[in-house]
Amino acid sequence: MWRKRQLVGARREVTQRKVITSQPMTIRQVAKVLREILVSASRSKKLEKIVSTSPLSKGVVNRFVAGYGTADVVKKVAELHQLGIYTTIDRLGEDTLDLSQADQTVAAYKELLRALHTAGQTHMAEVSVKLSAVGQALGADGEKIALENAKQIVEVANEVGTTVTFDMEDHTTIDSTLRILNEIRKTTPSIGGVLQAQLHRTSDDVSAHAFSGSRIRLCKGAYAEGPEVAFVERAEIDKAYVRDMRTLLESAAYPMLATHDPRLIEIGQALALRTGRAKDSFEFQMLLGVRPEEQKRLVELGYKVRVYVPYGDEWYGYLMRRMAEKPSNLALFVKSLASKS
Repeated sequence: MWRKRQLVGARREVTQRKVITSQPMTIRQVAKVLREILVSASRSKKLEKIVSTSPLSKGVVNRFVAGYGTADVVKKVAELHQLGIYTTIDRLGEDTLDLSQADQTVAAYKELLRALHTAGQTHMAEVSVKLSAVGQALGADGEKIALENAKQIVEVANEVGTTVTFDMEDHTTIDSTLRILNEIRKTTPSIGGVLQAQLHRTSDDVSAHAFSGSRIRLCKGAYAEGPEVAFVERAEIDKAYVRDMRTLLESAAYPMLATHDPRLIEIGQALALRTGRAKDSFEFQMLLGVRPEEQKRLVELGYKVRVYVPYGDEWYGYLMRRMAEKPSNLALFVKSLASKS
């Protein structure tokens, strides 16, 4: 019922805007309206309660989010590991606004890493960390705070025999994130980073990080960025992804190709074959719950597949924000619900 009300509300708003402008809305305008609705919904505690308690939403959440606590996510990754699928685990929570919140995030990652070790799962699991969640946005000292907190997480990851990938966020955080990545790599070269193909600057960043041992996750980019810093047309983004993917696969780096796009996966396979890469010298990455049958198919073909596994009690905001950031994300979630392939 709540979904029906939301859809009715969205249609009503679109209709009202059409009446006001007396002009048909473009796809971009419709997307903007939808984005505004989803962002507003992500902040609504009332709607969150309705969604959280709805039997209908439970299945959606269970598919895309591993659970609330450490035990939940350890159980989920163990199930994936049994299928031959590797994992990278993200504790949900962004917009850290004070030191105590950052400290809680660091403590949660340490607990998770030790729990994975106790369960014997660190051989196939790593963790993904948003630097904004460990203090990056805390004023003038934010980068220093995030660096020190990231080092603590990396130290525990080293102790238990796994590693960390630092997630990339919107374009305003890139330079800070890369500085932290490069600083920690001085002592822990296995640390991974993320680059987003949709950004104009990314080809240069890829070239700068395409060296031996460099672990780079290449994604299209989840954040809504303006044309002054990013490609906005799908075809342009796809071309940029292929260019950057080729650079990584032809280099001595360790590429982590994050995409659900069947065409890009096929191109990645072809490029790897052409460059003579072994199947275990790179990996494909996908989100938990999206195209699970394709994940299994790639594993059966001998490719390394890693699934991005989010967990935590902030799942509601996570799902809403991911869909708001790009209308294509909403389509991705809807399609994955309709089909398990």
